[in-house]
Amino acid sequence: MIIRGNERVLVQGITGKQGTFWTERMREYGTRVVGGVNPKKAGTEHCAVPVFASARDAMAEAPFDVSVLFIPPLGCKAAALDAIEAGCKKLVMLTEHIPVHDVMYFLAAAKEAGARILGPNTAGQVTPGECFAGFMPAFEADIFTPGRVGVLSRSGSLGTLICLNLVQAGFGESAFIGIGGDPVIGTTTRDALEALDADARTDAVVMVGEIGGAMEEDAAAYAATMSKPVAAFIAGRASPPGKKMGHAGAIVMGDRGTYASKRSALEAAGVNVLDTPSHVGAAVSEMLA
Repeated sequence: MIIRGNERVLVQGITGKQGTFWTERMREYGTRVVGGVNPKKAGTEHCAVPVFASARDAMAEAPFDVSVLFIPPLGCKAAALDAIEAGCKKLVMLTEHIPVHDVMYFLAAAKEAGARILGPNTAGQVTPGECFAGFMPAFEADIFTPGRVGVLSRSGSLGTLICLNLVQAGFGESAFIGIGGDPVIGTTTRDALEALDADARTDAVVMVGEIGGAMEEDAAAYAATMSKPVAAFIAGRASPPGKKMGHAGAIVMGDRGTYASKRSALEAAGVNVLDTPSHVGAAVSEMLA
């Protein structure tokens, strides 16, 4: 899921501390924020945009294409369903610690409605030079600058590091897609890889994964069919066996989800697997030579 600068954005939870801060940053960057949602403050204005009681009310008065949710965990199910029922087709779910059964419910509702969800537990999405949705530092030119390399990442911090190293090496990004670190998410590694493969502005892709789950192994099967070159960094090579590391999704089950399993699958698909994030500049230079 790649968000473009002409798409209109709604912020659910706009009046909270984080919602306020990041709405201001998004608007300063150029993101077309057209409204916000807080039932208790409907009819007011916040961050220079109108506040509505619901996403459905917002869609009627200030139509939007994307909803960014700064909502506490137990309110996410209702907020997501509100946006989906309003007709929104792109949702950025930033919240972590959402009950898994709630996530499964609104992901099923999104699939039925033809909507796509980024997250939960995502840092968001950046289209450098156009817009961003979430809490990535898109405004830092030494991290995000327009270019031809697509980046997808389960981790916001590692994704930021990869982008920093890319810019330092003289490259820019076509898009950054933070898929989120939870075990149940709406946009998988393969989904994001397919989106970047289909993007005419992307010439090469860098994938940031981590131990746990099988998303990178699943993505490897698709990477083998791509004409665009792919590099990857997998975090967790030195993690103790059987121990959950960082994200809720970083749980190894049997032989699947290990560092060795992921690296083997990706290398068999022709992906250049990096030992450290600092190698990304040299890898992309070689891939695009």
